Amino acid sequence: FQRSTSDWGYVGDLVEDDDKIGLYSYKVQSTITSRLANTMIQARMVNNAKRPQPIVFDVQVPKGAFIDNFTMDINGITFTSHIREKSEARKMYAQAKAKGKAAGIVRSNALDMENFQTEVNVPPGMRIQFQLHYHEMIRRRLSSYEHIISVKPGRLAKHMEVDVRIIEPQGLRYVHVPNSLGDHFNGMTTISKGEKKAHVSFKPTMAQQRKCPKCSSTAVDGNFVVQYDVNRETTGGELEIFNGYFIHFFAPENLDPLPKNILFVIDVSGSMWGLKMKQTIEAMKAILSELRAADQFSLIDFNHNVRCWRDNLVSATPSQVEDAKKYIQTIHPNGGTNINEALLRATFILNEAKSLGMLDPNSVSMIVLVSDGDPTVGELKLTTIQKNVKQSIKDEFSLFCLGIGFDVDYDFLQRIATDNRGMAQRIFGNQETSLQMKNFYNQVSTPLLKKIQFNYPQESVSDVTQSSFHNYFGGSEIVVAGKVDTENLQHLESVVTATAANAELVMETLRDVEELDGFMKKDKYADPEFTRKLWAYLTVNQMMAERNAAPTAALKRNITKSILQMSLDHHIVTPFTAMLIENAEKDEIMLADQPKDPRKGCCPGTLGLTPNAPNNNKGIPAWANVTAVPVSFMPEQRSPPVSSLSINRVDNDPHFTIHLPKSQNNICFNINSEPGKILNLVSDPGTGVVVNGQLVGAKKAENKKLNTYFGKIGFYFKQKGLKVEISTETITLKDGSYGITLTWADTGHIIRKQLLISVKKESNVTITVGEEMSFMVLLHRVWKKHPVNVDFLGIYIPPENQFSPAAHGLIGQFASEPEVSIHHQTPGQAPEKPQAIMEVKGNKFTVTRGVQKDYRTDRVLGTDVLCWFVHNSGKGFIDGHYRDYLVPHLYSFMKKP
Repeated sequence: FQRSTSDWGYVGDLVEDDDKIGLYSYKVQSTITSRLANTMIQARMVNNAKRPQPIVFDVQVPKGAFIDNFTMDINGITFTSHIREKSEARKMYAQAKAKGKAAGIVRSNALDMENFQTEVNVPPGMRIQFQLHYHEMIRRRLSSYEHIISVKPGRLAKHMEVDVRIIEPQGLRYVHVPNSLGDHFNGMTTISKGEKKAHVSFKPTMAQQRKCPKCSSTAVDGNFVVQYDVNRETTGGELEIFNGYFIHFFAPENLDPLPKNILFVIDVSGSMWGLKMKQTIEAMKAILSELRAADQFSLIDFNHNVRCWRDNLVSATPSQVEDAKKYIQTIHPNGGTNINEALLRATFILNEAKSLGMLDPNSVSMIVLVSDGDPTVGELKLTTIQKNVKQSIKDEFSLFCLGIGFDVDYDFLQRIATDNRGMAQRIFGNQETSLQMKNFYNQVSTPLLKKIQFNYPQESVSDVTQSSFHNYFGGSEIVVAGKVDTENLQHLESVVTATAANAELVMETLRDVEELDGFMKKDKYADPEFTRKLWAYLTVNQMMAERNAAPTAALKRNITKSILQMSLDHHIVTPFTAMLIENAEKDEIMLADQPKDPRKGCCPGTLGLTPNAPNNNKGIPAWANVTAVPVSFMPEQRSPPVSSLSINRVDNDPHFTIHLPKSQNNICFNINSEPGKILNLVSDPGTGVVVNGQLVGAKKAENKKLNTYFGKIGFYFKQKGLKVEISTETITLKDGSYGITLTWADTGHIIRKQLLISVKKESNVTITVGEEMSFMVLLHRVWKKHPVNVDFLGIYIPPENQFSPAAHGLIGQFASEPEVSIHHQTPGQAPEKPQAIMEVKGNKFTVTRGVQKDYRTDRVLGTDVLCWFVHNSGKGFIDGHYRDYLVPHLYSFMKKP
């Protein structure tokens, strides 16, 4: 792993962003050997700026994967990694940090991936290479193995390659690569498949990577997915024996499904309002239709109260299913979230049915919980809820959890599901929620076997990961691993016993110990350590589950010691270890550590800042550097040309101006609220962008009215995990636990995760997010001893910003321009203020011609902008009432009115 950067060759013709950082190559290599995927992600970059600046390596690793190596090479200086016990690693890191010789790598959780991110301050002209290695077991779901690789280079690469090789001794049934990166890359992936091997290659040229022919941004931004399945010859499964370990893959087919007893527990609290509830109802109606005649079911919906559709299980007859669908359709979300009582009610119904002899002895019982948030009513302590549910279920049935949205405590749902022989899945609260829910249900809807027991010859096999399983679902796979004494054994036999529909099954498999040796040793891509790594992977995960369920502190400590030793022996990062990255002299050190709070990073990294930099406009969008255009006042005149004043703005106390590009009209309105209130300007769940403004009051009222202004503006870029807070004093960027603050006395730039913040001293701040969107915040200073006025901010947002159709907010709702008709213009009380009738969104009302100010070119007097003024705080023009746009926090998304 100590390759030098000297083998790069010619590095010209790189496409650089405004930061002058070039990406020479971005390479992903992944090899799957019998379901074990070893993945390497490598990025080679160069700083072509004339000053030192940070270069970011930010990749996403699947949750559950084990990171086993990370290296860096900076102009031939190589940093290599070592795994240490967590407290020891932190101590070594702290010692280096005290000497100013340390930097941090942030590992934080994000949806179904874990971010691995580091930033290195690179001198001008220097090259740097990052290389990350991780491995994971590819699991089978819905009769397919799915290997997901996050490919997000962030910029155009001169050389880009994703290379996946599959080696499966059982033989390959098929290999498929869905178009997960989008239609832009149709036909660019090549697949060559043999009997037991396959090669998948994706190598777009720089021209093919571009979003458009003249774009400088990359369209490569998403997951590269490979799906496949293997051949199966025996019902007893496939035994693979190699290098002193065995792996048993068990996935029998052609079995009749077992009847199931299923309780759906659905969160109907207020946070489920809107699209999430609509999609949940749609999914539940489809799921109910798939119940079999032999199944029994019921529904529980809960907010602060718990309500049962039926107090007991009923047979899934057509009439009962239709009645349940009608019940689901009447649900209206509101109130709090009482998860504890809802789950205990569900377990009571199942336990009572069992005690009364109402359950088929061969049936499988389960609970499916659908929720989008933390408990807010009843028992709030998560560990107590987990304990209560565990005690009530008593290992008699399974709990499956669906977590909807970004704010759900997914780790808790995973713990409580794993603790009760189930699994959890995160569902994104978007237009595909219904499909994701149905796909999850399909994974658990067909139980084929229960009470499964694996038996191996005790004299030859040891350290088996797990020898008994409760249920086997169609389309999945059970994997067992262990050590085997191959010196004194020619054949390994397994005997699997299980309960099937109407019968007890005994399935036997016999495998020659030497059978795999020749095949594996001949393939140069096959991982010779795949059996050992799979055994370690399964063993550590089993011990983690046992630790979570340990009844005593002493047992938990003993299991922790075993996990730690396994982590050190097999060089993998777990919750009890950390990775140290050092140069050869060991005088420069970095720490890769999971954060104590999973929502935050572990330790600070570097961040670029150019204090007192020359005043240049590189990287700042053209609209933020406007040339003043004089406006002559004419009642019939439309707004000035798009190039000069076509922008959405909020300025002064606060005056809103919305530019409608199609009709070339400017519509304006005022919002009069109270100091301290926070107004939502943009709330876009599609792009994960929020813009909110907090009001500050004047020093005293004038004419019995207290004017309010924006004293603070917050930006939240959820997909990047970045928050920007701009006040009249400071500009702060936050990334998890790390942050940097500038004052208005600075001129400089902050670059973080392809987000550029440009500060112009005592004037304005421009935030640019690639080519997708940009924002400007203007500073208005007043005389400090002014008896009334206070410093305040104005915000300018171009209508070209690429918000999603789901965008809302006082400004965001106009990303989708409404049809506006302005007619029957008549003279007003003043000649310069004619009136007219406006029709929009089904409303009709009187508007008045007026003037607002654009302060981008003249922050004292401003430039006049003609607009049609909507009275009563924009009533009729904005959706709902302005109070609907009040949010509790500076980074809160709003609920649509």
